[in-house]
Amino acid sequence: MSLSAFDLAYDELRARWPGSTEERDVATPYGRTRVHVYGPADGSPLVLLPGGSATGLVWFANAPVLGGRYRVHAVDLLGDAGRTERRGAPLKSADDLTAWLDALLDGLGLARTHLCGHSYGAWLAVRYALHAPQRVDRLALVDPTQVFAGFRLRYLLRALPTLIRPSQARARAFLAWETADAHPDETWQRLYALATTVPGRKLIAGARPRAADLRMPVLVLLAEHSRAHHAAEVAAEARRALPRSEVTLLPGATHHSLPLTAPEQLNDRLVDFLD
Repeated sequence: MSLSAFDLAYDELRARWPGSTEERDVATPYGRTRVHVYGPADGSPLVLLPGGSATGLVWFANAPVLGGRYRVHAVDLLGDAGRTERRGAPLKSADDLTAWLDALLDGLGLARTHLCGHSYGAWLAVRYALHAPQRVDRLALVDPTQVFAGFRLRYLLRALPTLIRPSQARARAFLAWETADAHPDETWQRLYALATTVPGRKLIAGARPRAADLRMPVLVLLAEHSRAHHAAEVAAEARRALPRSEVTLLPGATHHSLPLTAPEQLNDRLVDFLD
């Protein structure tokens, strides 16, 4: 069977990961979950959750550094484009997502882990950390959406055409507007645009989690030029909700250009925090 354009782009970006990266398909009640695993077998585990349409491969520029210290597990999200299947138990609510992550960590043999999420993945990471705090050592949130503030209206209006009538052209135009001069990797941009057109995607939304109830150490990294929300307002709310957290602006970054542009500053912040 010939590969789809999405599969071809997926494999092209997969080739950018270190050569010793393992591909694991972990059984859960919701279907088999694809996880890209890299780093020393005895390293502290670090689970990475991507933003919507990004796939777990989006961390390709971070994996070589993070995998030098930690056992990295980059996940293709349930309900999104990628190579995670949606079979078995129905995916209906945010509670299903936390149950899925419980099963995924069990399948990976991770009783505890560091957890890092970007955008939608950060929202999910917060929900999971509140659901199972005993399993999360440290929590890193990269330009989190729907956690400390809502989306800007202009961002939603720009995203609407892609949501209503998905196409590669609309997705690329939206990315070009939001990322401005950041110039994300071309292969990843193509994969993102194709991901928006994959049939059967089902991203589960939900209410903002009570971030103030988080009890583990938290790092919040915000894109200085994010158009998804006002970075300064998000920073102020994060500091109010979590006065002991670390909140930092990443200079020059935009929402969708993370985590793959200027990975050095993101890697440095994550390593300092996780260490």
